[in-house]
Amino acid sequence: MLIDRVGIARLIPHSGAMCLLDGVLGWDEARVCCLARSHRSPDHPLRRNGQLGILCGVEYAAQAMAVHGALASGNPSLSGYLASVRTVRCHADRLDLLPGDIRVEAERLHGEAGSAIYRFSLSHADRVLLDGRAAVVLGPR
Repeated sequence: MLIDRVGIARLIPHSGAMCLLDGVLGWDEARVCCLARSHRSPDHPLRRNGQLGILCGVEYAAQAMAVHGALASGNPSLSGYLASVRTVRCHADRLDLLPGDIRVEAERLHGEAGSAIYRFSLSHADRVLLDGRAAVVLGPR
C-alpha cells in the first residue's frame, strides 16, 4: 500500500469516521486506485436503519477523486465539490454485506484549472458494484 488511512486523512478534508478510504494502492497523473474496509463498520456514519446502501459508494468515489486531486496537483489544500454525478449504474443493493475490501477507482477524463471530470467505479471480488461519472469543482479549502 502506497498511502495508509492516516496519510489519506492528511490529503482530504474528511476526518474521523468520515474518512472512508483505508489505503491508496496506486496512482498516476490520470487515475487513482484505493481500497476501503469501512463499509463493514457497524457505526459507519452513512448507515441508515443499520444498512449502508449502494449509493453511499458515490461518497467513496468522491473521496478517491479528492485524494487523486491532492496527489496529482501536489496541493492538499485544494478542495473539491461534486457538481454533478451522471450515468451512475448500481450493480448491487448494499455495501455493508460485502465481506472483503472494496476497490475504489477514479480516472480523470478531463481537467483544467478549477474543474475536473472523472469516471469512477467500486468493485468487490472482481465484481463491479457501482460506476459512473462526476464533475468536480476545485477551489481552496
